[in-house]
Amino acid sequence: MITTLDDLRRFTVARNFFKPLTLKPALQKIGFLQADPIRAPARAQDLILRHRVRNYHAGDLEKHYPTLNIEEDYFINYGYVTKAISALMHPRSDTRVNRDEEFAGPAGPEKKARLVLEFVRERGTVHPREVDEHFSHGKVKNYWGGLSNATTHLMDAMHYRGLLRIARRENGIRIYQVCEHDNQPIDDGQCHSRIDSLVDVVVRLYSPLTASSLAYYIRRLRYAVPQWSEALTGALQRARERLAHTRVNDVDWYWPVGENPMAARSRPDQEATQNIVRLLAPFDPVVHDRSRFELLWGWGYRFEAYTPAPKRKLGYYAMPMLWRDRMIGWANMSVKNGALNSDFGYVQSQPRERMFKRELEAEVDRLRLFLGV
Repeated sequence: MITTLDDLRRFTVARNFFKPLTLKPALQKIGFLQADPIRAPARAQDLILRHRVRNYHAGDLEKHYPTLNIEEDYFINYGYVTKAISALMHPRSDTRVNRDEEFAGPAGPEKKARLVLEFVRERGTVHPREVDEHFSHGKVKNYWGGLSNATTHLMDAMHYRGLLRIARRENGIRIYQVCEHDNQPIDDGQCHSRIDSLVDVVVRLYSPLTASSLAYYIRRLRYAVPQWSEALTGALQRARERLAHTRVNDVDWYWPVGENPMAARSRPDQEATQNIVRLLAPFDPVVHDRSRFELLWGWGYRFEAYTPAPKRKLGYYAMPMLWRDRMIGWANMSVKNGALNSDFGYVQSQPRERMFKRELEAEVDRLRLFLGV
């Protein structure tokens, strides 16, 4: 049997929407959850989890974070990873603490980091304000051109390096504690094994991947393991050799060994792809790869939150609308005066089936429950 684009589309949907789990097992299954601070109508991490976690409500991730065996960390983007995945990436030897001239001065960046580390170790957990009040580091220019507390900037760099971890958040503010890593030397074989394990996390999350997307995501692992960035080219070659793959319409596609993109043909009643409307976050694993999105669904989705309003075509925070296994449009959702407002757009036209209308209303009701409005 020849794999078709229809098979890959159903495969993409079916493998992403497993039967919902409780929060901790769902996070362990996903491995990495991209985070984003925009709330429209909720943060991306919460919007992603609501499709995969039973009875999930906005804010549950932050509320239960200390008990979930996960870390806030950098992977291909900033987000949440399991502790096992975080351990594969550390210690990071390439660090912004060494590169940032903002911390230059009589003390020097490394000495400042050591002093902060000692301060945090003595207190167990600290709010950045406590560190700033103790050391009075002042202000520095941040990456967006504004001013940030030098303390916040330094602690962010120390977090990236793996000297600090996020213990929890209070009103969205990171509360830090010292992080200890195994500093034993890692030989080439161990390095390649760790990188291959990180590649497998990417592949499990974002498959099926085109050859170009596979290369793109592996290159982005330079944020996860900057100390091994030169080894990522070899990781790409090893991935191509060990992953399952096929060629469809002159495009090479890759996915984990043992999975079958044609399985949905024999399961036409599969719940994941039948008679369900899902409004997805812009960073949902189904949506994340924009080039794959266009190949599978025939139109280009763009995240326009940072696009000037007059140039937006879909909206500030347009959420792709998945009906069965088709992306048929988008929704802009907002909460005003305690009520959920919705604005829908369609690539062609709204489906006329009564079932679609009923399922769309059910999805909006699920959003209300998730948001508590």
